Amino acid sequence: MSQQATVTDHVTYRPGEGALQEIPPGPVEVDIAPDSATLSWKEDNGAAGLTAIPITEFIDYVHDHKIELE
Repeated sequence: MSQQATVTDHVTYRPGEGALQEIPPGPVEVDIAPDSATLSWKEDNGAAGLTAIPITEFIDYVHDHKIELE
């Protein structure tokens, strides 16, 4: 089940083996699985963003108030 959240600070992800990318501040939709959290958002240019991050990393972002759950 999806949950709404807001990125409020510096949140990054690594697409494949590439360099770290930043998720822009603002609303995101979160789908939580036992081992990961999938985040989706809209870029400033209207493009859709989507990534999965390890659940431990997601929990750290929430604990540090970089992602605020609604």
